[in-house]
Amino acid sequence: MGIIATLIVGAIAGWLGGTIYKGSGLGLIGNIIVGILGGGVGSWLLERVLRVSLGGGWVGSILTGAIGAVVILFVINLILRKKE
Repeated sequence: MGIIATLIVGAIAGWLGGTIYKGSGLGLIGNIIVGILGGGVGSWLLERVLRVSLGGGWVGSILTGAIGAVVILFVINLILRKKE
């Protein structure tokens, strides 16, 4: 996947993950970062741990990234709540 496609998929996955998690808006850059990191986390979680594949292509990448983004946002929320 090219860099532009990665940024687009990351932005959509991050936005979708933030929408699903009901968190505050992260903005475009935050969505891209969370979405790209979420793609790695989601891929590891689904393929290695759960042994599930959501398919290839744009839709599979976006869904995998969104699932990973939700996991990342959940962990960040746990960490920030403990500090308060």
